[in-house]
Amino acid sequence: MAANSSSRSTKRVTITDVARHAGVSTAAVSKVMRNAYGVSPAMQERVRTAMAELDYRPHAAARGMRGRTYTIGVLLDNVRNPFFADILDGIREQLENSEYTVLIGAAGFGAEGQARTVRAMVDRQMDGLILIAPGTPRSEVLATAAVTPTVVIGHHDASDAHDSVVDADDLGAGLVVDHLVALGHRDITLVAAAGNKAGRWRRTPEIVLADGYLKAMERHGLADRARVHHAAYSDDGGYTAGIALLSGDDRPTAILTGADVAALGIYRAAADLGLSIPEEISLVGYNNTAIASLAPVQLTSVDQAGHTMGVTAARMLIERVEGRRDRAMQTTMTPRLVVRRSTAALGAR
Repeated sequence: MAANSSSRSTKRVTITDVARHAGVSTAAVSKVMRNAYGVSPAMQERVRTAMAELDYRPHAAARGMRGRTYTIGVLLDNVRNPFFADILDGIREQLENSEYTVLIGAAGFGAEGQARTVRAMVDRQMDGLILIAPGTPRSEVLATAAVTPTVVIGHHDASDAHDSVVDADDLGAGLVVDHLVALGHRDITLVAAAGNKAGRWRRTPEIVLADGYLKAMERHGLADRARVHHAAYSDDGGYTAGIALLSGDDRPTAILTGADVAALGIYRAAADLGLSIPEEISLVGYNNTAIASLAPVQLTSVDQAGHTMGVTAARMLIERVEGRRDRAMQTTMTPRLVVRRSTAALGAR
């Protein structure tokens, strides 16, 4: 009995197994895999969930029958986030002397819009996908990765289905808290994206960042002063957060944001409220984008090597597309704090 059980556990999962598990026909599974016209969202979800639960991967030879298109799809939510430009520059640099063309899908923050974009990329038979902090449900990303080689940037959830490139966001948050505490700050607030719990990602960048921030505050005996304020990673999101945090009597003396673009919104809010940075409020961003080093800004920020992330993601993806590696990998960047003029000792004015 034990031998038979072992034999079954190592048997390759087939499209027939997926169909039986999902309670549909093999033709329906095939249509979902091809993103064929007329397949309902409910059928898509049913089949893709079955594929993820069974860890189904189409045979490499079957994937190769259609030939290579030499196109790579990159999914991002917001073209206004300068950090994504750094990642894209790295991807472009890695692929510029190859035959591959990069096509960008700017799908917005909504999970359904992102899912439609990913399906469209698969339907157009792109050779591989790079998904930057996708809001798409994890089950759908796993199902997509079973059909098309995929690299996920940002999310820390490891998987045998796709490669991952992440930053050690918890360490980055700790670097910031250590820096601010050394300057005498105790009321340090984190502004981070709320994330999407429906996506079933357990370790998104904002979750790992918040975890690192809370642990660092506790390490310094400041757990009772820790505060996480949720806001979108955009200029408007940062501005709204800045007005809310800096208008009250209990305003923090220092703010860490999860993205430089949100920090710029807080800069704007502080100016509208007549507050000076860094004399009255110390401010730290994340990503160390080109904007952070501009003379009027001079934003202290955590460098998570966006360009290197892009280079690494593109290299890892082509290794999978061209069959030079068949096992998933996760590569982690080491964050570095770049101190500029937006932070100062408490009471330095």
